Amino acid sequence: MTNLFYETSLGKYYLDRVEDFINSEEGRKFHGRVQLLITSPPFPLNKKKKYGNLKGEEYREWFSNLSEAFSKLLTDDGSIVIEMGNSWEAERPIYSTLHLESLLGFLKNEKANLNLCQEFICYNPSRLPSPAQWVTVNRIRTIDSYTHVWWMSKSDTPKADNGKVLRPYSASMKRLLEKQEYNSGKRPSEHNIGEKSFLKNNGGSIMPNVLEIEQIDETRERRVPENVFSISNTKSSDFFLKTCRERGITPHPARMPLELVQFFVEFLTDKGDLVFDPFAGSNTTGFIAEKLEREWIATEAIEEYGNQSMIRFEDPKLETTLSKL
Repeated sequence: MTNLFYETSLGKYYLDRVEDFINSEEGRKFHGRVQLLITSPPFPLNKKKKYGNLKGEEYREWFSNLSEAFSKLLTDDGSIVIEMGNSWEAERPIYSTLHLESLLGFLKNEKANLNLCQEFICYNPSRLPSPAQWVTVNRIRTIDSYTHVWWMSKSDTPKADNGKVLRPYSASMKRLLEKQEYNSGKRPSEHNIGEKSFLKNNGGSIMPNVLEIEQIDETRERRVPENVFSISNTKSSDFFLKTCRERGITPHPARMPLELVQFFVEFLTDKGDLVFDPFAGSNTTGFIAEKLEREWIATEAIEEYGNQSMIRFEDPKLETTLSKL
């Protein structure tokens, strides 16, 4: 029996394993309706975590089989976005290929019929040194500071609009637009730049597929290429974490950044579309969907995380009504 844990003005949070939910009577109501499935599943880690994670062949088989179930939920032009971190071999300073093998198994599942639209890199320069044994103790590896974000769909042309996620123009581009002139002509790369190719003000430049999670600070020294887009990270002061601290609650340890979720919700959906997170945890996805006026559903197997996720909807900046069932 599917357990509807709470609902808001736009969404529903279920306490259930996603595999059971999708095939339940309640879950079948959402088949073919989800515009965006976005999640950060349990990573294939070597150390067992409270929120649940598998290892080796067991993980690969489990993850690969999820794609068929997820595909059933999508609209014809819907998208799947999955954030997946790197994994390391047990007690060895070498990368495991398990996460890549699992992703390929997910993508190549013939019953799912998915395409890989694009890969994104989510870079966090503030991440603590990891894996600690090889980075800070033996000092034979560098900090593992990024995750992969994979965008997939059943269609070659899923709903998407990069005009809704533009980044601010650089100072040099602003000067170019003001002057309305630049050096046109053929470049060493053999690209031929027209005389008016860059004179139109589109309100910002197109995003790259590398996203940097760091507090925006124009005065700080840049440590990554200038074409990387910074998205503000306000984790230490956001309402959810502040309230968890006040109530003595240990928050979910593997939360997706709010701004990362917001980027893809804005990029791949419109108001009124349905967004689904099958490993919802503290429900970052539902919070962002509610904020951006999208409908949402979420599933989570651990009741503790369901309880703490309700804190997000107490945020005074969010106008919604939550009903605990």
